[in-house]
Amino acid sequence: MTQIIVSSGRPLTGACSVPGDKSISHRAVMFGAIAEGDTHIRNFLDGGDCRSTVAVMRALGVQIDVITPTELIVHGRGLDGLQEPTDVLDCGNSGTTIRLLTGLLVGQSFTSFLNGTAQIRRRPMGRIVRPLRGMGADIMGRQNGEYAPLGVRPARLRGIDYTMPVASAQVKSCLLLAGLYAHGLTLVTEPGPARDHTERMLMAMGAPIQRYGDKVSSERPRSPLKPLDLTVPGDMSSAAFLLAAAAITPGSHITIRGVGVNPTRTGIVDALMEMGASIVFENQREEGGEPVADLVVKTSALRGATFGGQQIVTMIDELPILAVAATQAEGRTVVRDAHELRVKETDRIATTVSELRKLGARIEPTADGFIIDGPTPLVGAPVESHDDHRLAMAMTVAGLVARGQTVVHGAQVTADSFPGFEVTLQALGADLTVEP
Repeated sequence: MTQIIVSSGRPLTGACSVPGDKSISHRAVMFGAIAEGDTHIRNFLDGGDCRSTVAVMRALGVQIDVITPTELIVHGRGLDGLQEPTDVLDCGNSGTTIRLLTGLLVGQSFTSFLNGTAQIRRRPMGRIVRPLRGMGADIMGRQNGEYAPLGVRPARLRGIDYTMPVASAQVKSCLLLAGLYAHGLTLVTEPGPARDHTERMLMAMGAPIQRYGDKVSSERPRSPLKPLDLTVPGDMSSAAFLLAAAAITPGSHITIRGVGVNPTRTGIVDALMEMGASIVFENQREEGGEPVADLVVKTSALRGATFGGQQIVTMIDELPILAVAATQAEGRTVVRDAHELRVKETDRIATTVSELRKLGARIEPTADGFIIDGPTPLVGAPVESHDDHRLAMAMTVAGLVARGQTVVHGAQVTADSFPGFEVTLQALGADLTVEP
């Protein structure tokens, strides 16, 4: 177990970058595996969750060369070239891996079994199993497929016209992948905006993916999927912690280079700017079909705001750090319609509230979010990560403005999505040490 010890008093200054986007890294490996030819990936996120995706694709017979920890070559086997695994596919702690992989495997000619950590076995899988069964998929699992482990047997798939009850990039991506193996058209209707990395990447590979307003369609390609040569943009979900840190730490002014600014991912930027944060997009460009920019942020006087509805979907992973920023904002901040937080790596409503309260925050949980009153002078204290990478990083940022010393226990999990998080903060000037 590792702990981060952080003290307040120093501004953050300078320029930095963040690791490659986690969502895009997962997809580049998985989709590259079903292309014909070699997919070259740079700025791959060398985190625990993405390594789980590499491991399961290798277990399915895909050769993946690691040039450096952040540069990979995936030797694609084609749409029907995956091989039957000799063991259970271990998806680790990655919800993206197990949910997208299930959509890929329901169309294969062999049987496979998927499992993961205790956390994964608690996360809901019925949201993908039910529509996949509607396509004819043969899936078994604990509590009739509501939870992993999952077993997938060969089946003849047919297209489906499915309206998602809740916007979810993982559910949408799972069904679009299954649609590549189905007879007929698969049509997925979104009730609100969700990440569109899957559509962008598959379209760049030549897959028959179409968007019609709030609907996305998929069908079996008539020609092989083309391999990619891409540099993964910096992860907005990782950048969010630095954005919030600079916005609330007095005297700070930083630039975060090369961040992916896909509109389905910039909800946290919009939210912080609505609260008064000074964030500027510079050097806007496009890489691999994804918009990218350098983000410049400096300390600002924040004010409370209310967030809910479709806006929540575009920043669901960033809500713990938004809560930290809200403790330093003038007035009340309300987050609602965030039921999904209850079924992340932890119950992020409960854990965000419990840990911020240890620092003196005035925060109350609700059924679907939380209410924060500020500004509150936080006081350093020992806090826990609950094995949740985003909570560990949020508490570290809170420590930057908490009087005295904050100790974040179980901080090794930051490497799941932001390897080098502590080093990056230190380079920007944070008073921070790491101890085993």
